[in-house]
Amino acid sequence: MDKYLDATAEAGIRFYKNFNDKGKVVMMNLLKFRRLADYSNLESLKPADPISGEQAFQLYMEKTLPQLIEAGSRIVFYGECNAFIIGPETEKWDAVLLVEHQSANAFITFSQKKEFLKYAGHRTAALEDSRLLPITEKEKHR
Repeated sequence: MDKYLDATAEAGIRFYKNFNDKGKVVMMNLLKFRRLADYSNLESLKPADPISGEQAFQLYMEKTLPQLIEAGSRIVFYGECNAFIIGPETEKWDAVLLVEHQSANAFITFSQKKEFLKYAGHRTAALEDSRLLPITEKEKHR
């Protein structure tokens, strides 16, 4: 199975085209943590002692939460998970994170801020694999 940690330029363009001017966007993150965080090429962020992938992700969350709040975004849900009830038995995830952004532009601006990027390496060190799915609310039928 392929591993996915970062968005491609093409995916970013597609996201902007599909979600621009659609209002709030919730980003659904499926996360699989490394047993031990991998800080290769991230020496400036590397803790003194080895830590788990989950601990590295917590550092990422702590360091980037102020920028997230400043952008008008919020964490909707963060929880543990494992195997699907409906889905491939071989596909397991450690956690799911739902983050609401005011708009596609707000998400893009947030993800390009220098202060966010300064600590994004904790996410890279933490994750073995991930998925990021943007979601917008459907109009309610009346």
